Amino acid sequence: MCGNDPSYNRIVLTVVLALSLQFGEKPLMKDFIGLNVHTVLFKPELYRPVASVLRDYHGVDWDLGDSPANAASFPMSKNGVNWNDLYGKWTQMGYKIDVTAQFEQFAPEKWTDIPKQAFDYGQAFASYYGPSGKHPYVTSFEIGNEPQKYNNDQYRAIFENMAKGLRKGDPKMLISTCAVAVGDSDQWSKNIDSLKGLDSLYDILNIHSYAMAEGWPTWRRSYPEDPKINFLKQIQSLIDWRNKNISYKPVWLTEFGWDSSTKKPPAEGDAGKWVGNTDKEQARYIVRAFLTLSAMDVERAYLYWFNDDDQPSLHAASGLTRKYEPKPSFHAMSHLSKTLGDYQFDKIVIQRTEDLYVYQFRKGKTNELIWAAWSPTAGERTTEVSLPKPNSGRITTGEEMPLSNVAPKSIPINSTKQGTVTIKVTGSPIYLKIR
Repeated sequence: MCGNDPSYNRIVLTVVLALSLQFGEKPLMKDFIGLNVHTVLFKPELYRPVASVLRDYHGVDWDLGDSPANAASFPMSKNGVNWNDLYGKWTQMGYKIDVTAQFEQFAPEKWTDIPKQAFDYGQAFASYYGPSGKHPYVTSFEIGNEPQKYNNDQYRAIFENMAKGLRKGDPKMLISTCAVAVGDSDQWSKNIDSLKGLDSLYDILNIHSYAMAEGWPTWRRSYPEDPKINFLKQIQSLIDWRNKNISYKPVWLTEFGWDSSTKKPPAEGDAGKWVGNTDKEQARYIVRAFLTLSAMDVERAYLYWFNDDDQPSLHAASGLTRKYEPKPSFHAMSHLSKTLGDYQFDKIVIQRTEDLYVYQFRKGKTNELIWAAWSPTAGERTTEVSLPKPNSGRITTGEEMPLSNVAPKSIPINSTKQGTVTIKVTGSPIYLKIR
């Protein structure tokens, strides 16, 4: 009987996926590499080479108008967007859609009957767009993004009732928390302990993390592997909490990224103290972050952001495109997806914080391997390194991460009689094929 119960099947699937991560079965990179987007502003044809997994900022106020008391009328939003057209097209193009439902546009006091209003919206959405319905466009649903206006009790009430509505609407719909963290809640995330006792109502733990070396007013970001910052550490803290408390829940990193603008910030005021990265640094750090994160117990990672208008301020220059024209990061990430999309992280070959990372990726159960090698540092450092002989096969070709739409640069492979290889590595990852 349990085998015919959609809720039971969803729980089994979640457990299997999480346990497979813990015991070394990593997702394919094409299922790991995600991109944050925003509804009608997103151009699906343009970004298809970059990622096939999308996270859409979906405004609950678009569906409900000026009050949570209003009923949703899918497929049309109150402001005229036909979600069938939008999400249907993305799905037809091969995208998988995660919706982060942003109810934060409503002030908390707008909810006059949280149990009913949150439940009704969750049920309506999942019934219409869940995997079991006639319009199976959305595979997962996040209850809130960064609900800054809501205290822990208010968020908990909305989460609990909206999750119950989602479960009622379609038990196969995967449900995610908003951005959570271990420790006290802040303006960007909720303390995971604020959802204590509700673990049956969510399938995914969701975290946001940025490689901040400094906060306001510079918002200066470092490189992803920097041991002095909290970028990877706070992700690991949630993984550790998960392992201790609810080991079968997967962790998703749903926001990370770097700003790069061609413009200078204003000459005066705190806004003028903002510090961005170069286009080259952005490209390098994004790709290296995906590679580094693939070795962690993270099931999916979504980059912030898809497009920007070249504004020199926090999160306003994070796009892979600038006014829909590809930046170097667009080409680097497209190459990453093309090169490793059908591969999965296999093992760490070398991880030396001071000069060299080498990760092995494997294509299914075959002996087709790719080593990704890079210098985990900032700046223009070039280091000549010796790589060990692979356990099987030999390194045949190598190419460097591109920064434009020209063919990637080939890397000379200097092999010794002992089977080791000497190469030069920089901050731009090199992909070495082993056959």
